[in-house]
Amino acid sequence: MSSNADATEAEDEQVPVLVVGGGPVGLILALTLAHHGVAAMLVERNPSTTTHPKMDITNGRSMELFRKLRVAEDVRKVAVPEDHPFDVSWVTKLSGWELARFRYPTVAEGRALIRERNDGTTTLEPPMRVSQALLEPALKEILETRAGVIDVRYRWGLESFRQDDAGVDAVIRCSATGRTRTVRAQFLAGCDGAGSIVRKGLGIDLDDIDLRRLAARELGLGRVVAAAVRAYREERERPMDGRVYLIHFTSPDRRPLERFGTAWHTQSPEGWTLISQNDRDTWTLHMPIGQGVDAEAIDPKRFLFARLGIEFDCDIVVANAWRPRLSLADSYGSGRVWLAGDSAHQVVPAGGYGMNTGVGDAVGLGWMLAAVVQGWADPRLLHAYEAERRPVAVRNRTASARHTLVRLAIKTGYRKRIHDEGWSGDRDRRRAGREILDLGNLENEADGIEYGYRYDNSPVICHERHPAPTDSMHTYLPGTLPGTRPPSLFLADGQAVFDLFGRGFTLLRFDDSDVTAFVTAAAERGLPLDVVDIRDEHARIQYERNLVLVRPDQHVAWRGDTVPDRPADVLDRVRGAAPGATLPNGRA
Repeated sequence: MSSNADATEAEDEQVPVLVVGGGPVGLILALTLAHHGVAAMLVERNPSTTTHPKMDITNGRSMELFRKLRVAEDVRKVAVPEDHPFDVSWVTKLSGWELARFRYPTVAEGRALIRERNDGTTTLEPPMRVSQALLEPALKEILETRAGVIDVRYRWGLESFRQDDAGVDAVIRCSATGRTRTVRAQFLAGCDGAGSIVRKGLGIDLDDIDLRRLAARELGLGRVVAAAVRAYREERERPMDGRVYLIHFTSPDRRPLERFGTAWHTQSPEGWTLISQNDRDTWTLHMPIGQGVDAEAIDPKRFLFARLGIEFDCDIVVANAWRPRLSLADSYGSGRVWLAGDSAHQVVPAGGYGMNTGVGDAVGLGWMLAAVVQGWADPRLLHAYEAERRPVAVRNRTASARHTLVRLAIKTGYRKRIHDEGWSGDRDRRRAGREILDLGNLENEADGIEYGYRYDNSPVICHERHPAPTDSMHTYLPGTLPGTRPPSLFLADGQAVFDLFGRGFTLLRFDDSDVTAFVTAAAERGLPLDVVDIRDEHARIQYERNLVLVRPDQHVAWRGDTVPDRPADVLDRVRGAAPGATLPNGRA
């Protein structure tokens, strides 16, 4: 059913879900719908996937969800090889000295570590280094070749839409011919990026955090001003105005760019970051630029060589200025139109939370849309989408801002003397290296942000009455408190618990409880439910209860030691038919 054709015979078409935007989030939402057997149309106004590097890390939680969608192995084929590290190196320049290095395991080492620990504190899958320019085509090919229920249309963009109680009328336009057509959809999902037509059509505003004001407040205005004065005096560098200059380039010679060894990110207190996109021949440089600098007048090669301190053979692929944002939509949608990904939230690249937050959006919105379309969930289920995902975006935006402030703190402490030969230069380099190590690299270590988030405010989770554990940006505490992602474990026979979860809901049973009432109530409601028996003492301890109900997005919906007196109430809650009150946790 996949097609890039400019037209079909019918002028007006009908589809259960219209997905607007063919970036990673739109593609993953479409894959999620296909995973649940729901037909959809995906439209993307551009003729092909992006050539812009954008994101360069898919974290472990996103890889778990890719594994759930059965695409993890496929996308790893286009990623950085699994024996390459995730190291972050801080240097003066590539012609100078290394100040500090944060070492992280390769994917292969990560796999071994996950099995060795097996204590629920890690994700099932290690993270993956891959450029968005490679990830998007891989996801698109999977969608077009395997997801027969998805109609993929590039060169088609959304022009306008109007929703009513029964659906959405959307006008789409072919960028190649100018031809328009109307699509009638039960639901519309806006995955159309920061300039979202869908968000604007809904009249939803963005809340922005001004990074410069945040830096002045958190780092101290005196420190920021002193650093700006010093930078101008020593380097004739103008105060930053919030823009970043990007240079995406290729080079046939890795040696000068890996003088200190292979690194995923090479960073300097001067403010620049060099990203190795594939550890072979493609890199991206990001560097803040100052007030009044004409980005169009910058010579990319001269700029690149000056920042890195070396000259080498290279070809510039893309060079432009861009403005990082910390933005959050006031609402994620309503009725039959919802937002996901950058249309709802934008963050600074530090931490890699942009696309990864969007992956969680796509899978969360996808299963809920599928449930409503298939008729086993109440439309009120969709009200939970914003209640669950917007707080995650708030949390991740805060973390992204925090990581950016660490980088800015390092930059405000920069002294030109670190480039000097001799004992004084050595002293200043040691001082800079110690500060970098003291500040740490939480942006690549924040397990709590990446997979420790909980849906504490969700109306479709069976919350318990006792207080939830304190939320932590730094760590993930394994457990099955309703709303959390449960622990990933390997059973004694080598099976991964996550691989036992079904497409719908999964009731994990760790004892001999009679769950007939649960199964009957699910069947009466058409709710897909798999009962999975586990007899593994280590897993039982980690999962904390005899019965744990897991949703299609791998979050705990309910748990208890015995079947509740009215299991139908639990199922009505989790499918959106009875939101509101706290339900008993089923303990004996």
